[in-house]
Amino acid sequence: MRLRILIGTLALVLVLAAYALAVARLALWLLPDQGWTAALLYAVAGTVWILPAARLTRWMQQAAPFRPPPLD
Repeated sequence: MRLRILIGTLALVLVLAAYALAVARLALWLLPDQGWTAALLYAVAGTVWILPAARLTRWMQQAAPFRPPPLD
């Protein structure tokens, strides 16, 4: 369980950083001096990343079934 949380946290941080850089580069390339359009792009891109992050978080929270220790 702890390893799953560690892997998920590292993946979330790395992928989110790469996604933010890609969106910023895309906005500079496509929309050089358009304020409202860039703001709309950032608003959409800022909400789109929630879907994969939610799936990853759900995966991180899945625990192995509880098995009580043997009574030896």
